[in-house]
Amino acid sequence: MKFGCHISIRNGYLGAAKTALKIGAQALQYFPKNPRSLKIKAFDRHDAESCASFCLENNLASIAHTSYPANLSADFPKSDQVVQSILNDLDIAEACGTIGVVVHFGSYKGEDPLEGYKRMIDTLNNILDRWHGDSLILIENNAGKNGQLGTTIEELVKIRQLVDDPEKIGFCLDTCHAYSSGLWNGDNWIEIVKKGQSLGYFEQLKAVHLNNSMYKSGSKRDRHANIHNGYIKEKQMKAFIESPVIKQKPMILETPVTESFTHEDEIAYLKKLTISH
Repeated sequence: MKFGCHISIRNGYLGAAKTALKIGAQALQYFPKNPRSLKIKAFDRHDAESCASFCLENNLASIAHTSYPANLSADFPKSDQVVQSILNDLDIAEACGTIGVVVHFGSYKGEDPLEGYKRMIDTLNNILDRWHGDSLILIENNAGKNGQLGTTIEELVKIRQLVDDPEKIGFCLDTCHAYSSGLWNGDNWIEIVKKGQSLGYFEQLKAVHLNNSMYKSGSKRDRHANIHNGYIKEKQMKAFIESPVIKQKPMILETPVTESFTHEDEIAYLKKLTISH
């Protein structure tokens, strides 16, 4: 199993990959650029390509995460900024040998949710028409904090079906978001798998954000907790991790870190959890 975590690029893309290996990770996630801005980044291509070589040599999987302001359901002119920013992220991810760039399902607060879906499809088509690399856009399920868009498997699959180039899109499943939205209540994973398989969701699932939740299922509150310290029980998380549709995917921690419990500690905990019976 490929457990990993989000790692800073303060020491460059290669530096992030080396840090992942050092702490015992088999996967990593990184922000290609400033996570608070849509500003285009002129990046060090040699550093990125060195990262790709290092990951290949050490069997490290990587995913990238686009900037937080990148709302796929934004209206013009913001939508044009989102398109340019995600294309920039994809270019960096491609150079780093990365599976894809995680982008949250669109957020829309207007009265007609269909307008939110329409804007999202238009934005994705604008990106995909100009993107010809191997790195994918990985659409992430929402927690429901900003409305109900993107909280169901059906929506994720349908958006992919409706874009002009669906082969350029995959999915990233966030466990905290699934729990917070009410999609997963901890005990219905088998039912979710059956639905996802019938819709073709898991065939396109490329990565997992492995997070516990500080709040109950259905709370619509997106607050991540450490795997051993949230509302999702250890046995429920273990069953999720070890399910056939999940266990081969890169699983990335986006959980709190303290001096006494680091991501290195949490990765070690996960490895122990999944070899114990």
